[in-house]
Amino acid sequence: MPSFIMDELPKLVDVEPCKLGRSFENGNIKFYDNFGIIALQFKRSVGPVEAGTMICFGDKIDIIRGFPKIRRTLMLYPSLENHFKDEVAVEEKMNGYNVRIALVNNKIIAFTRGGFICPYTTKKAPEIMDMSAFFIDHPELVICGEMVGSENPYVTHNYREIGKLGFRIFDLREKGTNKALSVKDKIKLLESYSLPRVKFFGLLKIDEAPEKIFELINKLGIEDREGVVIKDPNMIIEPIKYTSSQAHNGELEYAFTYPFDFGRAFFFSRVIREGFQAFELDETDDEITNRAHKLGESILYPMIDAIKNIAEGNHASEDILIHVENLKEAENFVRHLRDLGVIATVHSYGKGKAIIRREHQSTSDRISNFLRGGLY
Repeated sequence: MPSFIMDELPKLVDVEPCKLGRSFENGNIKFYDNFGIIALQFKRSVGPVEAGTMICFGDKIDIIRGFPKIRRTLMLYPSLENHFKDEVAVEEKMNGYNVRIALVNNKIIAFTRGGFICPYTTKKAPEIMDMSAFFIDHPELVICGEMVGSENPYVTHNYREIGKLGFRIFDLREKGTNKALSVKDKIKLLESYSLPRVKFFGLLKIDEAPEKIFELINKLGIEDREGVVIKDPNMIIEPIKYTSSQAHNGELEYAFTYPFDFGRAFFFSRVIREGFQAFELDETDDEITNRAHKLGESILYPMIDAIKNIAEGNHASEDILIHVENLKEAENFVRHLRDLGVIATVHSYGKGKAIIRREHQSTSDRISNFLRGGLY
């Protein structure tokens, strides 16, 4: 493997051998062997190669590049004018988890953002949508999308049109290069295979885009939806994202249910978004007061409930329902969660349903300590 990294990999990813060798020695590139796939996993970015990239071995080498980070705008008017050219394509940003699906060793495999193979998604995605014809015709493409629904085991969110579990595609990208198809070509290709995609709100001229996007964000927020991704129609300029106030509050409410299992940057960034959004919308005093009340409730109420829960002798945990064919599938998913650093167990199983209990240990331990008089 070291010889491959120094001799062959530099040609495949266009990165200097010394950088790749150093990353392998530091553990940023790791050997991966799971669910029948042998690969090199990029834990962190190396040069132009994104974190989450997988170099998969088999009859041939498949390079599944990591999904690029999408930056966020806090001020729509100046950001759109400075970042894009004449027009933008606007798509819905959905509240789920980012998945890349590719044909590897003649098998359809689902990769998480970090590059791990998710056994649950690998099993469920083909049940949700038929990708066989697509990958027969386009084995060189990677499907990038969001797994969503009320029984999503990572991020639970209710979408009326989806129900328990669904998948929505937002990008098609080339293996190896990570080059994305244009918005128009992507939509045309997905429709030809009847594959589900995120909502496309249309092309907007730069001068009219901010006002239209504010209207969209307001509507999406009222419907408890997350926000939008704003793209260059040709997918040459990097996209940016913008989210609703309701999405910020929902994330804070969840995070403050387990306040010691999330970093301070998580909380701070969402409060910052609220401040800039209120400023750019030029809200009235009453509107700002209403926003402040909602923000405070999202922070304080779940945190007080968490303290009460621990004080009553319980643990900070959440139960996730997944549908599986047998107990082994549930146990495989738990092992996958543990690979991600999540403390989880199969709490119960019966009639094709498994309850996965996820423990938020830091919140349990630290609140317990403070309740006993420990110092902060």
